[in-house]
Amino acid sequence: MMNSPTAPLFLQLRYLVIEPTLAYLGLSDPAATNLLLGTAAQESGFRFLAQYPTGPARGIYQIEPATHHDLLDNFVKFHPDLAARLSELVFAACDRDQQLTVNLSYATAIARLLYLRAPGPLPKPTDLPGLAAYWKQHYNTPLGAGQPEEFIANFQRYVGDAADV
Repeated sequence: MMNSPTAPLFLQLRYLVIEPTLAYLGLSDPAATNLLLGTAAQESGFRFLAQYPTGPARGIYQIEPATHHDLLDNFVKFHPDLAARLSELVFAACDRDQQLTVNLSYATAIARLLYLRAPGPLPKPTDLPGLAAYWKQHYNTPLGAGQPEEFIANFQRYVGDAADV
């Protein structure tokens, strides 16, 4: 079913991209999987690869190049094992910022690492309000326009119930 082109996009993303990428990084975690599904649902609605209507953010997780560079310079370079695994995910034909748009595994890894450098543990995978609050605090940030209620609504709209995934 997951290899079927008729499987819902969030299921394909979960089983064909997110879970294998997290396993490759040594960061498998059901909470991280749901957090990344919710992030993609909230940030791009699984529809946009460039910030809509305009803006610098790229990929299904809508990561801005400045955030990407900061992560690489101030976190990844201090974790050589993660840096090595991340570099192995890079497509040779694209620069690092293009990876966010064209390389789902790389974008997934970067989104997960953005959360990994945040303090504190992830909420339980079935705690949708907790995942939404974690997204708001550590990804969208208190200054961002997104709201936890939107995260919850988009998760439920595009993914379903967190207890079911």
